[in-house]
Amino acid sequence: MHIDNVIIPCQKSAADTSRWDIHIQDGKVNQIRPSERPASEPPKLLLPPLCHPHIHLDKPFILTCNHNLTSDAYPDYSDLIPETGSFAEALSNTSRAKERYTEHDLYLRGSQLLATSYKQGVTSLRAFVEIDHVTGSLPLTVGIRLRSDFSYLLEIQLCAFAQDPLFSTAHGETNRAILTALLKDHAPSLHVLGTTPYVEESREASLQNIDWAITTALRHNLHLDFHLDYDLAPPSPLTQPLTFSVIELLQKHDWLGQADRSKTIVLGHCTQLTVLSNPDLRQLAETIIQSGLPIHFVGLPTSDMFMMGRPGPSTASAQVRPRGTLHVPSMIKDLGLSACIGVNNVGNAFTPFGSGDPLQMASYGVGIYQAGTVSDATTLYGCVSWLARRAIGIEERDGEHSDIVEGKFIQGMLLLKNEGHIELPGAADGSKLILPARQRKSVKDVIWDPPGVELRSILR
Repeated sequence: MHIDNVIIPCQKSAADTSRWDIHIQDGKVNQIRPSERPASEPPKLLLPPLCHPHIHLDKPFILTCNHNLTSDAYPDYSDLIPETGSFAEALSNTSRAKERYTEHDLYLRGSQLLATSYKQGVTSLRAFVEIDHVTGSLPLTVGIRLRSDFSYLLEIQLCAFAQDPLFSTAHGETNRAILTALLKDHAPSLHVLGTTPYVEESREASLQNIDWAITTALRHNLHLDFHLDYDLAPPSPLTQPLTFSVIELLQKHDWLGQADRSKTIVLGHCTQLTVLSNPDLRQLAETIIQSGLPIHFVGLPTSDMFMMGRPGPSTASAQVRPRGTLHVPSMIKDLGLSACIGVNNVGNAFTPFGSGDPLQMASYGVGIYQAGTVSDATTLYGCVSWLARRAIGIEERDGEHSDIVEGKFIQGMLLLKNEGHIELPGAADGSKLILPARQRKSVKDVIWDPPGVELRSILR
């Protein structure tokens, strides 16, 4: 296999715009030489692949699936369109949707998500599948089937996920019992345990949830992933972010001494941290860094910004709407924390909009985070690529400064093409209007103006 006239923007040993001709054999670079192609030929770009560090496999496209099949196997969700867009409504409508799940429906929507992700340039992901008294084992068993069917294209981690309470409400104990049983019965297929402490009815129950999740993950040798602190409440003794409690309990249970070194702890959402003062944030960062715990934050901006910062009855101005999502680039650059960005949901009540494209989301990050420098562009790309892979504990193959040299394995990297021309219909005489297309030659160009999916492909 030959790739000619390719720019490798993450190549530290050469100028960013150097062009190369690469011969690949058995997935490895057999030969790499300066390109002999004419300079007028549109170059390609070779970049590390994209990663979904946090995406729900059983909930995509509930509102946008538009099933055309007249069968009980494919339920109608059209009555669950949001009316207020609130988080409470999203929880309620999604609970109603779960009552309608079927194996065929879950497989179709899940496979559509995975296929779309691969076409967008994703090669790895952490997929959440909900387990509770309503769904039982169905999302998990379908997830196991999807993981197997797509294994030749995607590296999929399955997260056994409790969206609902485990230590409160009438169903907490049942939810916990079902999850415990499935963790045992499907141990070879599971990689991660995830829970949602903030949905519990009391802080005491939230702390029980966290404690149980830590001990259970250690027992089953699993990664740990919390949906955490999903609000913008000013901190107080009763509303202190649970992030602090997670750190304390991880230390109490000696995570560093007991867990496999490859296992990470991911904290998703954590929107309440955005209302902390700078001194409190610095103290949190220092505590995490000094602890040595492998904690990674995942900002979920499309979902967070849709849900958070909505004006309440006492809000003085409806125009005051905080972004309500972790400032991931600042967490990395200013606080020295490990963080990345995830899509979370697409086409459901939590995030009705979007295509789930990580690269487009990274591009939105320029505005969301006011991150418009060249170095910011590299950070944003990393947030949906090597930093995301690192967060979920997948061995990092290609990072920000990973040279392509002879003998290096590069199968699975993302190849981006440039168009040579833009062709438009001409005037009445039938002639065509042909213009030179702008060329993407750097990570900055890719983040500021993401190429269409049709210009992306994964090296195989």
